[in-house]
Amino acid sequence: MSRSLPTSTYRYQISPSFTLQDAAADLPRIVELGVDAVYLSPLLTSTTGSDHGYDWVDCTQVDPQRGGEAGWVSFVDAARAHGLKIVLDIVPNHCGISKAWENPAWWSVLREGRQSPYASWFDVDWDAGPILVPVLPADGSVAGLEFSPDRSELVFHEHRFPVAIGSADDGAGAELVASRQHYRLAPWQLDATELNYRRFFAVSSLAGLRVEDPRVFEATHERIFRMADDGQLDGIRIDHPDGLTDPGEYLRRLRGRVGNEIWIVVEKILADGEQLPSDWPVDGTSGYDAMAELTRLVADPGSEAALTDGYGTLTGDSLDVEQHVLLAKRQIAAQLFGSERARIQRVLPASLRGEPSDAALVEIAAHMDVYRTYLPHDRAALDRAASAAALGEPSMRADIQALIPVLADVDQEAARRFQQFTGALMAKGLEDTAWYRYTRWIGANEVGGHPGRLGTTVLGWHEDQARRQLHSPASMVGLSTHDTKRGEDVRAALGVLTELVDESLAWGRGFIETTQLPDRPFAWLLAQTLAAVGPIDAGRLHAYATKAMREANTETGWAAPNSGYEMAVHAAIDQALTDPILVEPLSTLRDLMAVPAGVNVLSQKVVALTMPGIPDVYRGTEFVEDSLVDPDNRRPVDLGRSMTELDLAKHHLVTEILRLRRDHAELFTKYRPIALGGPLAEHLVGYDRGGAITLATRLPVGLERRGGWGDSGLTLPQGTWRDVLSGAHHSGRVQLGEVFARHPAAVLVPAELA
Repeated sequence: MSRSLPTSTYRYQISPSFTLQDAAADLPRIVELGVDAVYLSPLLTSTTGSDHGYDWVDCTQVDPQRGGEAGWVSFVDAARAHGLKIVLDIVPNHCGISKAWENPAWWSVLREGRQSPYASWFDVDWDAGPILVPVLPADGSVAGLEFSPDRSELVFHEHRFPVAIGSADDGAGAELVASRQHYRLAPWQLDATELNYRRFFAVSSLAGLRVEDPRVFEATHERIFRMADDGQLDGIRIDHPDGLTDPGEYLRRLRGRVGNEIWIVVEKILADGEQLPSDWPVDGTSGYDAMAELTRLVADPGSEAALTDGYGTLTGDSLDVEQHVLLAKRQIAAQLFGSERARIQRVLPASLRGEPSDAALVEIAAHMDVYRTYLPHDRAALDRAASAAALGEPSMRADIQALIPVLADVDQEAARRFQQFTGALMAKGLEDTAWYRYTRWIGANEVGGHPGRLGTTVLGWHEDQARRQLHSPASMVGLSTHDTKRGEDVRAALGVLTELVDESLAWGRGFIETTQLPDRPFAWLLAQTLAAVGPIDAGRLHAYATKAMREANTETGWAAPNSGYEMAVHAAIDQALTDPILVEPLSTLRDLMAVPAGVNVLSQKVVALTMPGIPDVYRGTEFVEDSLVDPDNRRPVDLGRSMTELDLAKHHLVTEILRLRRDHAELFTKYRPIALGGPLAEHLVGYDRGGAITLATRLPVGLERRGGWGDSGLTLPQGTWRDVLSGAHHSGRVQLGEVFARHPAAVLVPAELA
């Protein structure tokens, strides 16, 4: 099998409502789009009703809910008949246990404990007592606990649990029999403090797997490996490698097993300026770093001072983003990760255990500026965190210094677990908390992004792409995923707000003063969201607001919802949609945004499809989309809806570029900046990919205020060039106003190219 990288991918979210058979039927449409590879969400049997598939319960078969084995065979046949490659998302870090009876391995462990043949699969701290099962109400009541008719199971409302052989033979009641098991039913809140198995982030219904054990690795990947061995896979996307004990070793073992022909990308979230470890045998990331670069391209860095000052005045938020991050990580460590901290404590040397070292450990983790280290590499990141923590909390200096030799020693279990902990804390502290609190410009509050950076210069963009071409030319480039906080076109519209600072702040001030929401930074988040998406379905806005305000965890939260505050937030949304005092100014602002937002939508997409890397089109984003955070971004794609002019333009651009990349991949092998001189330099993004030249408009409001392109132009390389987007031919010196007569971007190729 020769190595053949995809030229592009199209992401399908396979679910019970969109099965493999449905995807197979849709393939002719995406072939016409120019797609080269189909990129599928996880397919192993998942928890009943799961719409995402990241909670697999049976690793031996393709999920019957998603089309089953027959559906897989028919999908593969259809994809190959259309000449399409297949890329599959896999989940090595965890599996689903919310319905224990559906997961044979977990069920066996609950029934047999350490004696289960699957005991080595799960990262359980057996010395900490029976496996904690946090399903009881807060008061610990077991009212309603009963036996199944044959007394082989314990039943608690919708939950079922196995009864160990011999533990119910004496006729004892359900509560007493429950106390004899290898598990302990407990109040749900104890998952934050007493859980004794590793989980995914703070999700106790997803149990961590010990794939560092070669036997577990082989057993949990057996179905995936058969797909690869049968020639059914051309690429693999690895979900959440940072949760693994040793991601590098896992990836080396995976590469050795599937061979060098398979394209492998990892869902690794890189901090600003961070590079993938050089010894990972992968082709790149799943694209969050590229998305951050693209988002910075639509934001105006020249407005940073005005927006920062206006944000502080408007909201009263006196903290900078790093202060928000530190406070959020400390809070999350205390509220959600007591179990993980306790487990690290149990494996520390006896002389280091206790409250002082726990507090010091939290401070070190809170000051980490990357998600995790990969010891023995990245020791510098740990040292930076320790130094910053000691500087911030001088009273902890001795405890911090005592911990570092242990946390830096990869042979120590405490060090390995600390690495896993910092990644989870970073994700929950940043993406799911701080990014909902510091709301200066929410376009940057994204997975892989950083709100402390507002925009970039064209020179900064070119530097980023030169590095990308050098270090990760086969990395995935994404604009939207199933995990993004906002869809690509929402961020494109938000970019306009950085050019309309006075107008957007005036709208925000009116919204905040009218609604009187007490959390003013959150109110500003809502105001920006409304400006970007407009009066979409109210139910979607209300669902988004509920998730966003609980993630912010200021006035309300998941553990203890504040109904009064939440009602006020929902009333504010309704008022923005119905009350003329808010409807009219919102409409006025959106009218100002409409044209430049459309420019951003199209330019951003053209750049994403032509920059270094392999572009992914998330299902439906070949058209304009207004998705918010999941589950909104996983709702069915409505291909039958009425298409706007912008929808059709975006679809046209996607089609022409994907076909070009598929048919002439040789045009996309290099990166050479093309710069515009003069006062309009920051409004043009130009580069030559080795035969395909991209020219794209950015910061359209500022461009219009400067009078448009005027007589600005460029001299093209020798020959005649055809714009694949408009069909126009150009040569010699060209006027940019002419190049962009039909679209705000152009992709030029030699005219003689068939």
